Amino acid sequence: MIPMGLSFLFLGVGFGLYATSQGFPWWTAPVLASTIFAGSMEFVTIGLLMAGFDPVNTFMLTLFVNGRHFFYGLSALQRYVHMGWKWFPTVAWMCDESFAINVSTKLPDDVDEKWFYFHVSWLNYIFWVVSTLVGGLFGDLLASVDLRGIGFVLPGLFIVIFLEMLFNAKSNNIRGLGAVGAVVALAMLLLTGKSLFMLASMGCMLVVCYIAYKWGGVHLD
Repeated sequence: MIPMGLSFLFLGVGFGLYATSQGFPWWTAPVLASTIFAGSMEFVTIGLLMAGFDPVNTFMLTLFVNGRHFFYGLSALQRYVHMGWKWFPTVAWMCDESFAINVSTKLPDDVDEKWFYFHVSWLNYIFWVVSTLVGGLFGDLLASVDLRGIGFVLPGLFIVIFLEMLFNAKSNNIRGLGAVGAVVALAMLLLTGKSLFMLASMGCMLVVCYIAYKWGGVHLD
């Protein structure tokens, strides 16, 4: 989790700096981070707060930006069960990074997977909130630091995780679905643009996976 924490630090500091640069007090960034806990939506929220009260547009924008979490929940139905009190915080603190780590990590037999899911989730939550607090408090001092290119840390992580899952898949059918998913994502990016492609591509992949499961004989087991 240390590399993840470092990547969160740079992004969170950037968000804290952005919030204070728009005239908000230092505590705005950590409050939004701790209550919303959705990095991209938190950046959008700053603009929404400055634009005025518009609940309908806010709802629709949130759905498009963070609708992918519906699909995370579907994918984690069999994993996040029988967790006791750990269930609610693990689900509430789910994010892209926690989901990617929890579904891709092969655990030793002596490690309790439920505790592992929980620890990954709360650590990412703390990393993000603390980093936004640092950005809010010391953003002005860090504004002169050249951080160009640091934003590729998380996309690079997701690419590595995807390739690892692709190469370690149990069958060529699963590898084929992974390749189809990449093609669909690129196609949706070209057709719908950056703001909608995530939700559109996941919706298309849900249909593809259902067809493959129902009529194509493709099963995860």
